[in-house]
Amino acid sequence: MAIRGEFSSRIGFVLAAAGSAVGLGNIWGFPTKVASNGGAAFVLVYLLLAFVLAYPVLMAELIIGRSSRSNMVDALGKISGNFIGRLTGIWGCVTVSLILAFYAIVGGWMLVYFADAAVSMVGLTSASDWLLTSSVTRNVIFCFLFMALTAFIVVGGVKSGIEKWSVRLMPTLVILILALIVYVSLQPGAVEGWSAYLVPDFSRVLDPDLLINAMGQAFFSMSLGVGTMLVYGSYLSKNENLPSIGASVALVDIGVAVIAGMLIIPAMYVALNNGVEIFTPEGALIQGDTLIFKVLPALFDTIGTVGLFVAFTFFALMAIAAVTSSISMLEVPVAFMVESKGLQRQPAVLLMASVIFILSCIIIFNFEALFGFVIALTTEYSQPLLGLALCIFAGWVWRRDAILDELKQGDQFAEHSIFWKIWPWYVRFVCPVIIALMFYRSVF
Repeated sequence: MAIRGEFSSRIGFVLAAAGSAVGLGNIWGFPTKVASNGGAAFVLVYLLLAFVLAYPVLMAELIIGRSSRSNMVDALGKISGNFIGRLTGIWGCVTVSLILAFYAIVGGWMLVYFADAAVSMVGLTSASDWLLTSSVTRNVIFCFLFMALTAFIVVGGVKSGIEKWSVRLMPTLVILILALIVYVSLQPGAVEGWSAYLVPDFSRVLDPDLLINAMGQAFFSMSLGVGTMLVYGSYLSKNENLPSIGASVALVDIGVAVIAGMLIIPAMYVALNNGVEIFTPEGALIQGDTLIFKVLPALFDTIGTVGLFVAFTFFALMAIAAVTSSISMLEVPVAFMVESKGLQRQPAVLLMASVIFILSCIIIFNFEALFGFVIALTTEYSQPLLGLALCIFAGWVWRRDAILDELKQGDQFAEHSIFWKIWPWYVRFVCPVIIALMFYRSVF
């Protein structure tokens, strides 16, 4: 078996893991959920649930990963001692591959708009027209470019690929967000956006829909359930204090989501001030792909030449957010192919990137039928059920003494810590119930 890589530093791991968690959902999903669900009241509920729900599941993945020093399939196989664990791991690899298949299409769109801003700055109108005209050819080309970029980083392995690029891309992403916040906040209409984002409507706090939305955002924004954190945890040094480093990852992820809201919501209200419609006919804020690919580009068009540079910066930011997530997703099946099937890293990356790109092409050629279906199948059904399965493995299947031994690797007094007094029963009883209720409410 190939020698396993390991993150060379704590900051390298935190930025890579946070990069995995910080995806497009943080930047376009979180802000509009905040504005549509009571402003700062939603933020407070989200912060609470991020630590009472998402953090314990994150810790389950990190502990399982570092203890097993293996991919998701082998890790769960070792814990269960039978084929059920391996089947669950394979289920996770399939799910994350399907997520990356549609994610690569959206990542390709980010590259499209980034390229459009670049060609527009040099006056290449015909190229801009081609880029902004949706077609199968355009989507396939840019999906391929996105997957090629992802594969290029993953081929480098843990230290020379994932860590090397994460410590460059994540600070760049934060700097770009902060720069855009400053610019947008100085524009007419931004104050109304800040008010919509930060002024709490506490009457909404106990609204069941708000609670479900906050739970879903907290769980999915940390990239949980599909093995990305488990695999990253398997590359973590035995000397690291796991509860501490897990908290660092959660805080960075939450922090980026919150500052993304400081950019997106004021930008939407600046767009409204400039005559761009930001509400649906039902009165809700526009969100998702319509927000990113119609509302914000329309805003950039209204602010003249400066808008081209703002658009270039914004879509550079979106592309970076997409790539930091996609590299962690590709690493899950690649780790399995390298460790369980004996492939060298380069052919394993080429094989899995090619398979996922083919899946992306199938979705592109059958877009109306498959795009929404694959998103719902993976993120609404498979991912929460996998999170539930991981809680069961960590809380009910794995021996408590083995878990404690792993925690002691980074903290010899782990058995006396508050974390150890709370987490084992919490992940055993509380998390499965909350995830099951969330799944039931979202599906039924």
